Amino acid sequence: MDESVFRRTREELTPRPCAFEKAMFAGIGACSLAVRRNIAERESIGCGSPPAREACAALCALLRQKSAFALRLTHVDEPLPHAREMQVECGGLWGMQQTLEAQELPAIADVHGLVRSCVAKYGGIANLPYSTIVQSIVAYKIRRRRKEG
Repeated sequence: MDESVFRRTREELTPRPCAFEKAMFAGIGACSLAVRRNIAERESIGCGSPPAREACAALCALLRQKSAFALRLTHVDEPLPHAREMQVECGGLWGMQQTLEAQELPAIADVHGLVRSCVAKYGGIANLPYSTIVQSIVAYKIRRRRKEG
């Protein structure tokens, strides 16, 4: 499938892409509001709730902003390389989970539930303990691609 055709089709079928789509594709967690769509041999994940999508997008933007110095990012408004985006999304979710629980669980059962719990505990996304969450973002390592052959 031509990449431009795929992008147009994706925008039509998934008007509200999940802010944590890469993390969910990596198996870090699931979300009760996720709407999965198959497009040819690919998949996309959208959000079934516009307000929840906006909250998660705002949180993702704050995670990028708060971790920019630690990740040595100069332009947080531009698209990040895949590895950095994975660090922000996956490490950010694990960091948020750790602020709620004493131990790190292998997978997040509900991303939206995690975001709601953190907002309820800290009184808003601006009040989250970003110093702790950024430590998880920096510590997160993506799996290296195995050499074939």
